[in-house]
Amino acid sequence: MVESYANLIAAVSANSAKLRKDIPEVMQGFNAMAQSASKAGALDAKTKELIAMALSVGARCDPCVGYHAKALVKLGATRAEVEEMLGMCVYMGGGPGLMYAASALAAYEEFGGEKASA
Repeated sequence: MVESYANLIAAVSANSAKLRKDIPEVMQGFNAMAQSASKAGALDAKTKELIAMALSVGARCDPCVGYHAKALVKLGATRAEVEEMLGMCVYMGGGPGLMYAASALAAYEEFGGEKASA
């Protein structure tokens, strides 16, 4: 498990800044695609972020988990919504999905998402 998702995404963001400088056209294209795909349409932004988190868990991408956990908190996702999505990840991904689902919940909590009730 990642020790701190906040530290991880800070480091990845710093390295991404280098890529924005070195390959600006590629990075602008990626950012344009991300903004277009994330824009609310038939699905709202929170639903799209839940999907993005599920894909992050499935791909076992730690930085992706961090970025999408932060976004879910910002969009007001509830713990229940996150846990239901993670349940689908476990169902579809078996044991490895369970391990990343646990990490995704830790990231959600780290960025200020609801903690489990006592």
